Amino acid sequence: MPPTVAVVGGGISGLAACYHLARGPRPPKVLLLEASARLGGWLQSTRTADGAVFEHGPRGVRPGGVVGTDTLHMVSELGLEGDVLPVPGDHPASRNRFLYTGGALHKMPSGLGGLLRPVPPFSRALLWSGVRDLLAPAGTEPDESVHAFVHRRFGREVADIAVDSLCRGVFAGDCRALSIRSCFPALFEAERRRRSVLLGLALGSGKERGAESGLSRRARAEHWSQWSLRGGMESLPEALAAFLRLRGVELRCHTPLRRLSRRPDGRWQLTLADGTVTADHVVSALPAAALAEVLPAEAEPLAQELRRIPTVSVAVVNLQYEGVALPVTVRAVPASDASTHGCPHPAHAAAPAQGFGHLVPSSEDASLLGIVYDSVAFPQHDATGAASVRLTVMLGGAWFGQSFGDPATVAPALLLRRAQAAVREQLGLEPAPTRSIVRVHQACIPQYTLGHWQRTERIGRFLAEQRLPLSLVGASYAGVSVNDCIASAKAAVGRLLGQLR
Repeated sequence: MPPTVAVVGGGISGLAACYHLARGPRPPKVLLLEASARLGGWLQSTRTADGAVFEHGPRGVRPGGVVGTDTLHMVSELGLEGDVLPVPGDHPASRNRFLYTGGALHKMPSGLGGLLRPVPPFSRALLWSGVRDLLAPAGTEPDESVHAFVHRRFGREVADIAVDSLCRGVFAGDCRALSIRSCFPALFEAERRRRSVLLGLALGSGKERGAESGLSRRARAEHWSQWSLRGGMESLPEALAAFLRLRGVELRCHTPLRRLSRRPDGRWQLTLADGTVTADHVVSALPAAALAEVLPAEAEPLAQELRRIPTVSVAVVNLQYEGVALPVTVRAVPASDASTHGCPHPAHAAAPAQGFGHLVPSSEDASLLGIVYDSVAFPQHDATGAASVRLTVMLGGAWFGQSFGDPATVAPALLLRRAQAAVREQLGLEPAPTRSIVRVHQACIPQYTLGHWQRTERIGRFLAEQRLPLSLVGASYAGVSVNDCIASAKAAVGRLLGQLR
């Protein structure tokens, strides 16, 4: 009989692990256990009767690099190629991203002009930040906060404004606490390799491409910045579930894992609410803290490391407005009139622009992470009929508690009011939204704080020394994006199938 592999956690990481287990030449028996009523984890889409799609989690996937190429290969194999909605390189959502600071929206600098002259909110031409990086000595510390690293290499303004906002957009986290080595390994390695981040990135590392497909070749040719799916991002876990059922994988929802324990024969016994399951190997796609709670007593050193990986909560507020239109207005400020912090004079004329959305640095408003202009990137998800605009307001993150209190008990009405106020103040949309959806995702994004690389090394060492038939995949360890989660599952399954042969 083939060995049994139990995959615990039915988000995108667990589903991807099942996918790679099931498509091998001699697949094991695979069982997926999910505690909630649905599969897909944070990939959640609401589809309305009038054709609108609202994303409550990730709303797009980047196609670049090995991990992006591999994800597009999976999408092709799942038969979703015709449902892909690309955002090509010349699209406004690819070219234009904004920062809200000093009470105004500013387009992020791009092109030669953005490098050679001061562009608000920056008081100096970014060329000087590049020169600083080329001349600065390489760091010697084994890890550093993202803010400290960028400040050292590119200057305080880039760290305080651009990178602070970026970390809030990607991790909903504080760049002063997050690790450069774990959050942005490409930047860390570029400095180590070439002494300069810019030189290291420009010269590359010679890494191979992922599994090619027609989609990945098209993405490169058209310079996609991201892509989504016609039915929303939840279409991906739905397609994976259909693929797995056809291959005999047992998918069980409403099945929380209560306890993991080792049997005398070395196999796992999984205690569930309604009985037990035995497996030769367990792939955990649970959040680190959740896995820590079900481990046996003899794995307490592992549980302690897992509990040290913190998370943050994010409120996602979807808004639909009728009778209004983007573009938003961005205040155009001559460089000579910009203050030290790039604050514009209110009398200057407004220049219309479209883009992906805007981020807000923590110094401007800690509670508001940013606003995504969903209708710009994916107008295919707009409702039919009257013209409408869809926006998503992101709130909280590392600042959730101080801004809104306990995410388990916060009133949705409070979050809705805050989101509407942000849209009114920052985008000038005065009317009430015609549709709104408020979701609070508790403990949804792991935070790779200083020393995270050492924690993951100790975790791997414990698993190897104890010879535990346990693989850890998902956002808690080596990347929080959809691509990273899928890649972690593929890598873990590759190692596991080598052991099972």
